[in-house]
Amino acid sequence: MPKKSHSALRVNFRELLATPACVETASVFDPMSARIAADLGFEVGILGGSVASLQVLAAPDFALITLSEFVEQATRIGRVAQLPFIADADHGYGNALNVMRTVEELERAGVAALTIEDTLLPAQFGRKSTDLISIDEGIGKVRAALEARVDPELSIIARTNAGVLPTEAVIERTLAYQKAGADGICMVGVSDFEHLEKIAQNLTVPLMLVTYGNPKLNDAQRLASLGVRVIVAGHGAYFAAIKATYDSLRAQRQLTHSTSNLSATELTHTYTLPESYVAWAKEFMDVKE
Repeated sequence: MPKKSHSALRVNFRELLATPACVETASVFDPMSARIAADLGFEVGILGGSVASLQVLAAPDFALITLSEFVEQATRIGRVAQLPFIADADHGYGNALNVMRTVEELERAGVAALTIEDTLLPAQFGRKSTDLISIDEGIGKVRAALEARVDPELSIIARTNAGVLPTEAVIERTLAYQKAGADGICMVGVSDFEHLEKIAQNLTVPLMLVTYGNPKLNDAQRLASLGVRVIVAGHGAYFAAIKATYDSLRAQRQLTHSTSNLSATELTHTYTLPESYVAWAKEFMDVKE
């Protein structure tokens, strides 16, 4: 089968957004996982920011990974990927000008789409880790991203957290990002279909939903009818890889202690030292819960 160019994969992603159905992403985190996902028939993959942080730094998702580190990982995937993949570009690694640099680098890496979120990242002194930037700043980031792209087929998706604001405020934000020219809207924190319906009825661009397997949103046909085209249910493949690595190395050492029953979540917690990062954030930045 002839290899598809990055531009062709971006066209494939836009065709996916134009369909009346929604698909679930494959978590891709290196070239091998990208090839496996394509071979198994996944329509789209995603390089999660949290996964990149784990893969590159063995650190929790505290916006510690740098743009260059993230781009390096995306480039490795882009060299071989034969399915379109989305880059979770967090906050664009800074202000609107940094967003422009982020778009330029990730476009060269071969991504088909990227999400830019309006979370106030990295965590700020004396603020909550879930605080959002202003709508005007979010609009500026969307506009900057659109200005920076060279290939018009690259999709710029504006992301917001629908779980930390009143529904009316979420509607205001998503409409503003749509008006600014975003090719799609990504949301995390949508609680159920009633919540989604109130937001989606105001939007005409395709939607991307981060559900983390929320059973209250477990109806692909109904999601599709509300404009959802892409679902991110989580990154199970990556966590399964962590578990398999641990079990394999443990067996190699012929160890028999009780930690053999640790889950992938527990192993990730053990080896990323989240308590230390939380403690440092509180001590040095007075970050609020």
